[in-house]
Amino acid sequence: MLSSASFNIFDHNGKLRGAGDTGGVGQAQQFLRIPPFPGTRSSQFVRTEGAAPDVVAAVDAIRQLRVGGAYWAAQPPLPEHYVLARLPTALPSARRLADGRPVVLWADRAGCEGENSARIVSGECDPWHMLAGASALVAGKSDELRLVAALLDVPFYEFDPSSAEIRPVELNAHEMLAAELGGRGFESPFDGEAMDALEAIELCGFWRRLIDSNRGIAGGIGFAFWKQSHVAPLLWGGSSPLRFMRDAPGSTGAAVAIWRSKVSSQIAARLEGSGGAIVEVEDGFLRSRGLGADCVPPLSITVDRRAPHFDPSRPSELELLLETGEFDRKILERARSLRRLIVESGLAKYEQGTAPVDRPAGDRRHILVPGQVEDDRAVKTGGCGLSSNLELLRRVRAQAPDAYILFKPHPDVIAGHRRGAIPERLCLQHADSVVGDLSINSLILMADEVHVNTSLAGFEALLRGKPVTAYGVPFYAGWGLTTDLGPVPTERRTKRRTLDELVAAALLLYPRYFDPVTGLPCPAEIAVARLSTAGGGDPGLVVAVRRLQGKFMRRLRRLVQ
Repeated sequence: MLSSASFNIFDHNGKLRGAGDTGGVGQAQQFLRIPPFPGTRSSQFVRTEGAAPDVVAAVDAIRQLRVGGAYWAAQPPLPEHYVLARLPTALPSARRLADGRPVVLWADRAGCEGENSARIVSGECDPWHMLAGASALVAGKSDELRLVAALLDVPFYEFDPSSAEIRPVELNAHEMLAAELGGRGFESPFDGEAMDALEAIELCGFWRRLIDSNRGIAGGIGFAFWKQSHVAPLLWGGSSPLRFMRDAPGSTGAAVAIWRSKVSSQIAARLEGSGGAIVEVEDGFLRSRGLGADCVPPLSITVDRRAPHFDPSRPSELELLLETGEFDRKILERARSLRRLIVESGLAKYEQGTAPVDRPAGDRRHILVPGQVEDDRAVKTGGCGLSSNLELLRRVRAQAPDAYILFKPHPDVIAGHRRGAIPERLCLQHADSVVGDLSINSLILMADEVHVNTSLAGFEALLRGKPVTAYGVPFYAGWGLTTDLGPVPTERRTKRRTLDELVAAALLLYPRYFDPVTGLPCPAEIAVARLSTAGGGDPGLVVAVRRLQGKFMRRLRRLVQ
């Protein structure tokens, strides 16, 4: 049992001294709050009048998700079986407890000196981390750590600054949380719609999982300046801003996020030799209203510590999720709803289109063949030797000699920025028409089948219920949903997945989404809503210049063909 005699605060001369109450943390801010993501325009939930919350369910959810307080903050190393003392910066020292337990003294700011028997922690820290291994908490009567201690069943001792006494106080998590929530609801920071307490807790849990997954990332390399404001919140580890670097960090063993196609081979070699983890970042599957090649920043990225999702030579986190993941009823319902919204909105990776397209050959079998950027990493790795759009067309014609084949060049190729253009006279030796000016969504809806190398258009076709034949090995091949003509790693991809399971993995669980309105990481549904309703607007100087450059390159290529 901890008593006032077993925990004493001493000055530099070893004399007992008092201290001011450090409480007020819980009074100044809500317990449930929005993390300060880089560039965010929201800091606290707006509270609304509403029905009384289900406190029992809220307590269980908060315990499970570990949210409340500064749950995004630093997680310093701690000893075992310690007493956490949350006391003022001015307090100079603490001695080991009489029973031998170590003391961790947590001050608001640096400048508090300690002895060998006490560890000093300063600044903002994750309260759940600070209390997870604690055997007791000593703090002021209004410190919000009291609620976290109650939720974690950590004994609490109240420090009285007027007498320097410490007395045990019984805490009731349900009563404290009921008082904190106050019978009121919340507004969603994304659309202002009403949320109950459980929905707010789940949203905080969503942010916590994202932040926890980013802890330990030292910085990012290869990220263009026009991407950084959108990427930084999605890679933020909570305790410090993400540093965008030009070279490998000096420290060994640090994890680094990279945009591989923009990292030189020399820097990549140094990163691989450092012993740290390389975190592969790529565009997400619902990216933007506009091309990355035009410098339009992404609203979605994928982050993978194992391998890029398009490389079938080794298992990515997405492949492992599809092979071993379990998908409950709730996530599958979300997947179905999201798929319907995407299809109804006519969304694809770069564009939106719902205008119907006439069938040029009537009842004849129509096959859509989407082209790709021929030097793209997804083609080089996932194509497994098939890297030419012209060769893809040859193979499709060999598979379907009587079909009406429509070839759609990749948008980056059409824009004049990337390799993969085929002279029309050569293209029409195998295809019946070239349809570069029509939206991919409209073409998929018109076609009977979609044949791809590794193009994301194959996944978009699956969303719309169309048969897909894959000649390479995209991430969606090998799960029983496609006709696979490429060398699928069948020893690793053994599960048969439903379309809803594929959507849940590829659109809900694997990517990360950025909300351009609030600056916050957001669920997939919010990003889809933004993409569905976004207006044209001013594309910005960088985008406009990039598009002008693309027009010049297209004209130049026509001259040399």
